[in-house]
Amino acid sequence: MTAAASLRERKKLATHRLLRRVALDLVAERGLANVTVEEIAEAAEVSPRTFFNYFPTKEAALFGGDPDRAAVLRERIASESPGEPVIGVLRAVMTDDARAVADGMRELGGDPGDWLRRMKVARADPHLRAAQAAHMAMIERAVAEGLAARLHADQETDPYPGIVAAAAVGVVRACMGFWAGSGGTVELDQLIDQAFAALGDGLDRKETL
Repeated sequence: MTAAASLRERKKLATHRLLRRVALDLVAERGLANVTVEEIAEAAEVSPRTFFNYFPTKEAALFGGDPDRAAVLRERIASESPGEPVIGVLRAVMTDDARAVADGMRELGGDPGDWLRRMKVARADPHLRAAQAAHMAMIERAVAEGLAARLHADQETDPYPGIVAAAAVGVVRACMGFWAGSGGTVELDQLIDQAFAALGDGLDRKETL
């Protein structure tokens, strides 16, 4: 990578983090419905067009905005560690995903616990809860599709992928709520790893090769 390319990447990353910080600040202060993309862009001193270069919506700025997250989860669940038990693979994949989420919060700068407290305040907003529910529904679909592909299961006739996906996303949602409420005193990936370990005995099923 050239020095110029490296500088561009650093500037892009700095803008990405700035937009997330501003969005979290404004939504925690005013509520999701009372914050526009234009206001986020203005507070970050960029144009709305620049905002949309980084995030498709204001909600995406709050949730991290990785457009490939669902696709990556689907592919990893479908193909990682062939022959291994389903819950063990889910545990590894979702723990890695949680680590990435937590790292993204740390990269915002400042006190991670403070950012988590702001997220907790923001999530009390009913509009944001609805947006988060839609986001988690997208993740749940990706997990179910990955499980169905892994197990060669037809989701129209086999409820197992959907049931396990719903349980997995429930684990993630509960752990993230606890994590935010605790101000990050317990690592998110540890919470999720422990929760999936507890689920393993009751939900596992062997893969059919």
